[in-house]
Order: sequence, then structure tokens, then C-alpha cells
Amino acid sequence: MQFAPHLLRQRILEMAYAGQSVHVSCAFSIVEIVSELYGRRLKFNPKNASDPNRDYLVLSKGHGVMALYAAFQEVGWIKDEDLKNYFKDGSLLRGLAESDIPGLEATAGSLGHGLPIATGIALGLRRRKKPNQVYCIVGDGEMNEGPMWESCLFAAHHRLDNLCIIVDANEYQAMGTTESILNMESLVEKFRSFGFESCEVDGHDVQKLGDEFDRLSQTSGKPKAMIARTVKGRGVSFMERDNRWHYTRVNAETLERSLRELHGNA
Repeated sequence: MQFAPHLLRQRILEMAYAGQSVHVSCAFSIVEIVSELYGRRLKFNPKNASDPNRDYLVLSKGHGVMALYAAFQEVGWIKDEDLKNYFKDGSLLRGLAESDIPGLEATAGSLGHGLPIATGIALGLRRRKKPNQVYCIVGDGEMNEGPMWESCLFAAHHRLDNLCIIVDANEYQAMGTTESILNMESLVEKFRSFGFESCEVDGHDVQKLGDEFDRLSQTSGKPKAMIARTVKGRGVSFMERDNRWHYTRVNAETLERSLRELHGNA
């Protein structure tokens, strides 16, 4: 199964416009990561999102959830109608990750919650001698939260090599750059100092993402961390690295301009 990033971004835009919701740029930065995971990496059952043999993906940066909704529509876990009704009264789909949606493993509206849950899942699988893998997408700004590093210490102590953290390193938080708020660099070295096998990769290059996932999967005895260098708002020129789009809503004009760019660059 292959996922075309420009089509996932189109669905994100259409959802955001229909629901007049925010967080478009936050979802755009993880599109290729989601595409690689659901297109080639994760084991999942299109007919049963809760299949016990599945791999787990926890979206800790829950405000990027539209990227997962777009992928879930491709997989078949949610319907076209759900996307059209996104964020409206009575809608199945809300603006943050919530665990009652098929395919979402954790409720992650408050940052710093998803990774501890993913770590617990990984430990539980290990104790039951299950081969399932656990992936967790986190934000670089989210790494400011104490529970994130407590989880890393816990994962390394228990040698959870079935856990892979993917940091969406787009260099921005809600109210500014990560560097200006709390400089967490260099993340690669920080994860290594916590006992992780870590790497850095272009988070918009699907081939390189795949190569690094393959390489990390060959490491045993250590949890993994991938620092995916991304661009907030990737795919639409006037959104890229413009942090106003963290909270700006899509109107008819910006929807048309965005779709024209996406299909022109596809």
C-alpha cells in the first residue's frame, strides 16, 4: 500500500476548511513520516484497527492528528463522510488525538502524555514475549516536557528495543521557535546519552526515512530514536516556516491557493 503525500495534504486541507479548525502546518510536517509508516512499515489489519497482532503507532503530538485521519481514510478505518464532517457538531473526528477513534492508540491532547503510554505498551509487549513494534511520533517542542525524558530513562533501563521514537523536528512550538523557548539540541546526542540508538534524517524524504528505519530495526538491546528534520507547513509555500499557521484557519482563498500548489508540485 502506497500513500501519496500530496493527497494526504489535500485531505488535511479539506478537513481543516470543512471544520474551520487549526493545526494544518503541524499535520503537514509529519505527512511523509505517516506515509512511510502506514505505507511500508507498520503491520496492521485494514479490517480491524485493534488486531492484537498489529504494530502500535502512538501520536504523542496529538494536534497533528489530521495527518493520521487522512491515512486512516486510505486504510479504511474511517469513512469519507467522517472527513467531511471533521470538527463539526456530532463528528466522530475531533481536533486532537483521542483513543476512541479506530487506529488511535492514545488520547494525546496534552503534550508529554503519549510517549509514557507508548513506553508502557512496549514494556507490556516485551513481558508477554510479543513481537509487535511500537512507534511514537513526538514534537521537538514536546521534548521540553519532563515525562518525555523520564520515559526515555525507563525505556533504556528496560532495554525496550521494540520502541522507536520519531521526533518531528520542525523547529517550532505553538508560540515560537524551539530554540528561543528552550534549546533542546543536539537531540541525537541527548538520546544517545540516555542509552538510545539514534539517528538524524530528512523527514520529508520517504526513501531516506525507510533506509533509517531499516537500519534502526537491526539494532537490538536498545530503544531507538529518529530525529526527523521537517518543515512546519511543508508543501505549501506561504505556510512553510510561518508559525502563524499553527493557529490560522483555512479560508476559501487559501484553500484554492494551497491545492493549486500541491497538485502543481506533485
